[in-house]
Amino acid sequence: MHMKYPHLFTSTLLTTLLLGLGMQTSTAQSTPPKVEATYGQGAKSFKLATGSPGELGLLQQLGEAFDKKEGARLVWIKAGSGASLNLLKTKQVDMIMVHAPDGVNKAIAEGWATGRTLIGSNEFYIVGPKADKAKIQSASSGADAYTKIAKTQANFISRGDKSGTHQKEMDIWKKAGVVPEGNWYIVTNDFMTASLKRANADKAYFMTDSSTWVAEKNIAPELQILYRGDPYLVNTYDALVAPVGATENRDIAAKFIQFVASDEGQTIIRNYGKSQYKEALYNDAVYAKQYVQ
Repeated sequence: MHMKYPHLFTSTLLTTLLLGLGMQTSTAQSTPPKVEATYGQGAKSFKLATGSPGELGLLQQLGEAFDKKEGARLVWIKAGSGASLNLLKTKQVDMIMVHAPDGVNKAIAEGWATGRTLIGSNEFYIVGPKADKAKIQSASSGADAYTKIAKTQANFISRGDKSGTHQKEMDIWKKAGVVPEGNWYIVTNDFMTASLKRANADKAYFMTDSSTWVAEKNIAPELQILYRGDPYLVNTYDALVAPVGATENRDIAAKFIQFVASDEGQTIIRNYGKSQYKEALYNDAVYAKQYVQ
């Protein structure tokens, strides 16, 4: 086919493609995040993004206690720390609870997050098969444990999802001077509990947070704690809220952060899990403060 004005066709095609991409981007951004659960019966509500505290039930207990005081429902959006930060940045949630110090520092510096409040902590355990092929029980640090795993090319599960856990994992590989790759390095792109199940199925090493291990270790009978105790593996949680006026229910979310930091909220955190698991799943903010990076 002969075209009299090929440059006009090219220009029109390019414009059409760009408009199409713009529409797709706009549509993606306008799609609201999936609601995992809602806690409370109040007329008011606010959206909170987090991962494990929701999976393990702590968020429900905090949300229902807050609702009794303020008449406000907590709407939980299930997301790892990286995704939670992005949801706050794009104003899709009113607040977040995350364990990602570098991401938190960046959010505060750039001004799209405020009200940083330390709320508690847990720690990371490196679990693995009882045979311990990599001999990490004798490791001197988390990085040393990772070095031993890489040298033996024993199966290792990574969440690979830019969550706080994944970011910490990558920091440890960096400390170890290792770029993890190969068939032994298995990426799930999934949350903590699902990844722990996969580690059990593959009899692989995995870095789980202590809260998930206490609550969910029954799903991983092939695994045990093989390394713990490195101060670098302590996991501090921060709550952040959108700036004033940035989201519709920001002020209610700010009140929730105040509640979590109060004596009542901290008591819930430091005792959560004791009745069911005989040990608490989280430490409070006073304990966590000594490990802030």
